[in-house]
Amino acid sequence: MAIFAVRSRLSRAAGLRFVPRLLPLALAVMLALTGLKSAGLVQQALAGSSPPAAAKPSAPARPPPPAAATAPAPNQHAGPKPDVIATPLPAPMAEPPVSEAERAILLDLRRRRTELEAREATLASREGLLAAAEKRLAVRADELGDLQRRLEALETARNERGEENWRGLVKMYETMKPRDAAAIFNDLDRPVLLSVLDRMKESKAAPVLAAMQPERARQITAELAQRRTQANRPADPSAPHRPADPSAPRPPRS
Repeated sequence: MAIFAVRSRLSRAAGLRFVPRLLPLALAVMLALTGLKSAGLVQQALAGSSPPAAAKPSAPARPPPPAAATAPAPNQHAGPKPDVIATPLPAPMAEPPVSEAERAILLDLRRRRTELEAREATLASREGLLAAAEKRLAVRADELGDLQRRLEALETARNERGEENWRGLVKMYETMKPRDAAAIFNDLDRPVLLSVLDRMKESKAAPVLAAMQPERARQITAELAQRRTQANRPADPSAPHRPADPSAPRPPRS
């Protein structure tokens, strides 16, 4: 135990001896590091203020491509364009003053234009009235055409009935004795007598005319021939159409 105590004391004493020697060494190292750092800072400051060193020679650069092949990219960082000075427009020329003669001509042209427009409106109104009148006339003409056709149909029916009555009267005189029929014909009205004799058969009318008074028979024969001559004439195409007359002469019956 005593030996261990002596050794521990000796080691403590040796450690105390080495402490004073380590402090100067640590201070020297710190001073050296501080000097190196200061020297590096000075070199950096001198490098920032002096011109850059010459670059090492490099390989020769290739010639740039022609300008037509590649268009230069627009410079996005270019500064503002200079203001364009606007060229002032020429002032409008003043209209020359209008003379009195020109003013009168313009006023006259305006007046004529107004008159023409008014006349055109009047003509358009008249055309409308004429169109309406033509339409009414066309409707009226159609109505008159229908009325005429109805009247012609009624006239035809009346003539047919009248002809039927004449045929019955003629047949009655044809069945009578010639002397008795002649006695009646001597005093019968002339238009009625001509219509009856015109419709009688010639074989029946001849004995009756022979039994009549000679003067009366001569006059009736002349008038009957004249009626038949007029009936045989060609009709005039320009003459208006007339309905058949029941008392008109008829072709002789055999």
